[in-house]
Amino acid sequence: MRKTVLVAAVSAVAAVATTLTAVATLGGGTDYPGQNPVVRTDKGLVRGEAKSMVTSYKGIPYAAPPVGNLRWKAPQPAAGWQGVRDATQFGGSCVQGTGWDPGYDKPTLTEDCLYLNVYVPSNAQKKNLPVLVWNHGGGNTGGAGRDTNPDKFVTREDVVYVTINYRLGAMGYLLTPALEQDNSDGAAGNFGILDQQAALRWVQKNIRSFGGNPDNVTLAGQSAGASNSVVQLASPGARGLFDRAILQSGGGNPARTLTAARTSGERFAAELGCAPGSGQVSCLRSKSPADVLATQQKVSTSGAVAGTAVLPIDPVDLMKAGKLTNLPVISGGTSDESQQSVFGAYDYKGNPITPQQLDGLISTTYPDGADRVKAAYPISNYKSPTVTWGAIQSDQRACRDQTLRDRLAANTKVYVYEFAEKNPPAFTSIWRLNTDYPFGATHVNDLGYLWDYLGTALPFSTQQVDLSNQMISYWGSFAKNGDPNTSLAPAWPRYKSQGSLLQLKAPSAERVTHAQIDAEHNCALWDAVSPA
Repeated sequence: MRKTVLVAAVSAVAAVATTLTAVATLGGGTDYPGQNPVVRTDKGLVRGEAKSMVTSYKGIPYAAPPVGNLRWKAPQPAAGWQGVRDATQFGGSCVQGTGWDPGYDKPTLTEDCLYLNVYVPSNAQKKNLPVLVWNHGGGNTGGAGRDTNPDKFVTREDVVYVTINYRLGAMGYLLTPALEQDNSDGAAGNFGILDQQAALRWVQKNIRSFGGNPDNVTLAGQSAGASNSVVQLASPGARGLFDRAILQSGGGNPARTLTAARTSGERFAAELGCAPGSGQVSCLRSKSPADVLATQQKVSTSGAVAGTAVLPIDPVDLMKAGKLTNLPVISGGTSDESQQSVFGAYDYKGNPITPQQLDGLISTTYPDGADRVKAAYPISNYKSPTVTWGAIQSDQRACRDQTLRDRLAANTKVYVYEFAEKNPPAFTSIWRLNTDYPFGATHVNDLGYLWDYLGTALPFSTQQVDLSNQMISYWGSFAKNGDPNTSLAPAWPRYKSQGSLLQLKAPSAERVTHAQIDAEHNCALWDAVSPA
């Protein structure tokens, strides 16, 4: 009997020692070959996957599954677990429809989706590494943290990199008066925004265990992810959760108003067969994700809502007033931003714009300056009417966004760039189409230069690899100390209104003036002509 007890005790001590050893191994497990590292979070232990360069921890829950009575509620704390949780597989992506991106050929109907992923340099010997949290794009209706593979960035820059999921579409942004009453905390309409804040709070609580410094966090995003990051700059609930921001191709569109959100929300509920009143919320929660997604195709309800407790003031209004933030910011976009969306709306669907359609689009969209726009963008200068419309939309957007950056720079330390590498390859989904459409430096094309997007490393030329190396160095330096400047790369000046910025094109970034960018995008025209 005594021998049995002694053996059991020795086994228990050995098990504890093994667990503690694993928990202490935060690098690639090189001290214990064959063991993947285990890290302790506030909810329990997670076992990641160690590779030669990067160790990843995937599918970590940062909040409870927003299902049942938690659908259309602020994110609640995740439950703890016993033992060691496997963290080698991604968690489910949030409810969304199909798209042209690989992996999204079928609808996603998973509501249990509030997961994040952590990537750490495997050979990192020091702790307190800078942390970059990536807010994915997708129009607030698509995408997931799994879309981004940051390995080349993490290994180059010794940064702890976190990608997150957040609720999308109606699941993330629905608002009706009944939902407002059901959410006394003011969460209605901004559930996806609150998810992002919950993920940032998880980082504050847990990232030190992964070797990251919670006092040195950069929130970065592209497209809708950039717009959401601008919302976080303006939201009282996000204060103190990050130290600087990177805004790529987004952040210039106003938030929805309460009136607009209530109107679209009631239309959405009516389409689902849920009448206004006390029974509406339970009716909405009884509908399947497929029903919600189908209704979402008819009534748009996506995007943050201003005039709420979560977002008291529209961030664009704050930006225009020079009062958005005092945190350091990188802000920029691509030179041919809209060619991708215009192609997707017309040529991709087999319905290229005709000359007559282009004439009508210009006249309807810019009624007070249609003749000037047509004169500045003759079809003969472009491959097709669709490409012409893409150029018009890209230039108009570039000039609008540059005006907002002028306002932002009034009281904020801002570094402005334009990604202008026009040669292929385009981002993964376009590259796979093998089309000869001249996208130029369009939306999303910059991401592949920083990290691999949608599971594909693109075939860059030698000069494009040089540009990629520069961009990684700039972004990494900014994540470390709030200043993108790095040795042996062109100086990136702090932006002042009408000042200099960095244009990114192979083989090297170049410093250009505001006047040069204005001329390239016909900003004198767009300062005088506004959309209807």
